Amino acid sequence: MKLSGKVILVTGASSGLGEQICYEAAKAGAIVVACARRIQLIGAVKERCMEYSNQPAFAFQLDVSQPQQVDHVLARIEEEVGAIDVLVNDAGYGIFDDFVATPYEEIRNMFEVNVLGLMYITKRVAIKMIERGDGQVINVASIAGKMATPKSSVYAATKFAVLGFSNALRLELKPFHVSVTTVNPGPMETPFFERADPDKRYLARVKPFLTDPTALAKKIVNSIGKPKREINQPLIMEIAAKAYVLFPRVGDYLASGIFNKK
Repeated sequence: MKLSGKVILVTGASSGLGEQICYEAAKAGAIVVACARRIQLIGAVKERCMEYSNQPAFAFQLDVSQPQQVDHVLARIEEEVGAIDVLVNDAGYGIFDDFVATPYEEIRNMFEVNVLGLMYITKRVAIKMIERGDGQVINVASIAGKMATPKSSVYAATKFAVLGFSNALRLELKPFHVSVTTVNPGPMETPFFERADPDKRYLARVKPFLTDPTALAKKIVNSIGKPKREINQPLIMEIAAKAYVLFPRVGDYLASGIFNKK
């Protein structure tokens, strides 16, 4: 797929990985539709995308956990922009705390954003892609969805759900020439950790394992139009995640020891 003139919708586009995906897509000539809750930030993302692409770009305030808002924004995109060629589901958040100390309301909210919101917007967009017989869905999950560690029980559960959903969806949409790619990043120094790790102790401890969001965004954009099943970063955590499955006792040792930095 040549990106020039293709419409790419990115959720969670106001900062971090989502923001960088917008820029890399714009550099490749795509028409970027940036969506996030923080309208004051995505306006700046939109302007920068226009500078990179020399094409129109769009920004819509969107909370993916609100189905009516999703319907409204998608209708506006269809009317003002056109058909969505690529959907990048990056919206999500995490709280790192012991499960028994996590309020139920926080658990429910995390699932509504990370899982149910992702599934709802994907369904709405995938229906249109099936009708056209073309498109790509890119779901940003996490290495935490492959290898859970202490104090990430709820967040990991949401990402395990995204992985399971994506793996089944890939098979369901393949006959309609719609591809599904799952991205599993390790820790990145982004605003995600302002909420997940407010005292920044975790980030300091995992500094050797940090993934560069700009470099990962380039890999994601380069994968568009290709039947790429997964993108996993960094390599050491991908290897650890495989060991977690193949050698369960070793996996538990790694998850509770070397990779337990929270």
